[in-house]
Amino acid sequence: MHQSHKRILTTHVGSLPRPQYVVDQLFAQDRGETYDESEFDAVMTRAVREVALRQVDAGVDVISDGEMSKISYATYMRHRLTGFEIADVPRATPKDLDDFPAFKERLAQQGGTPQYHRPVVRGAIRIKDLSPLEKDIANLRAAQESAGAREAFMNAASPGVIAVFQPNEYYTSEEDYLAALVDVMKVEYERITEAGLLLQVDCPDLAMGRHIRFRDENTAHFRAAAARQVAALNAALENVPADRARMHLCWGNYEGPHTHDVDLADIIDIVLSAKPQAIQFEAANPRHAHEWRTWAEADIPEDKILIPGVLDTTTNFVEHPELVAERIERFAAIVGRERVLAGTDCGFGTFAGFGAVHPDIAYAKLASLAAGARLASERLWH
Repeated sequence: MHQSHKRILTTHVGSLPRPQYVVDQLFAQDRGETYDESEFDAVMTRAVREVALRQVDAGVDVISDGEMSKISYATYMRHRLTGFEIADVPRATPKDLDDFPAFKERLAQQGGTPQYHRPVVRGAIRIKDLSPLEKDIANLRAAQESAGAREAFMNAASPGVIAVFQPNEYYTSEEDYLAALVDVMKVEYERITEAGLLLQVDCPDLAMGRHIRFRDENTAHFRAAAARQVAALNAALENVPADRARMHLCWGNYEGPHTHDVDLADIIDIVLSAKPQAIQFEAANPRHAHEWRTWAEADIPEDKILIPGVLDTTTNFVEHPELVAERIERFAAIVGRERVLAGTDCGFGTFAGFGAVHPDIAYAKLASLAAGARLASERLWH
């Protein structure tokens, strides 16, 4: 993982808006409709090449494939693993939205509910098909080289996020469910890093899980579950060097009250016990922007790198570069300028065909991110 000793590097969480020609292919695949696999592959190769160039043009140093080939960050695995079936099961909703039912209804009427199939575990989880992963790796490596990007990362679901958000009707215990996920996801993690890419494990289970899956439990119960999920992640990363991995912490990429979000102070020790060297987290949204103080007071291991989100990914405001720089400098004062990358709160395209930020504005935000990083670098190094 590159660490610059000259300037602040820029990156983001991973998902980016999918063009409509990509969305059409993804939904055809997810719904089990007839589609041409060779055309699907050609579309994804083209989309990854285009999205890599757009990131580099915006000034992003560490790019991703935008998760072009994935319908969502946490359900793509059903196309790669056995044991998952599509089922019509109720979705757990964020507790904060239930407190404001009229607002919740307005979100639904405005199309604020992602449309995709929800997998349920009804059989043994094993690897079914690694070819989608191999194609993703090949596409990103080729696009990185073509775009001239400094470094590239690939997203992968953590065992915890799969277990927390995909209902289990097969395994007799949560521990058994997690253990099965460790066995299969470790293969994906190792393939990604062996290919020369950075691995980003997405872990919204460690924060967002509190006000969705564990909404009716106390904090002690949630902490115990989060600790199990980190232990599972660490086991799955057994053969992945810490400096080849980063993790994403998230309270939910939606515009809402967020009045039931777990405080960072309640989970930071568990987060810091995870193996990945870099931690990417929300630091721009109004419910968590103040928690830089929690990071300042925490006992952060000296090898950890912080990637604070300095852009909000739920609004179409383009943050001023001066605000971006201010946020970056705040974290540089905590761990040192070499241990900070500038990132985003979450992805701009968490689910295919769904996103609060207009695609063109998403890239304008990334350009402002790069401009803010340049400002911060000038002040931090000169």
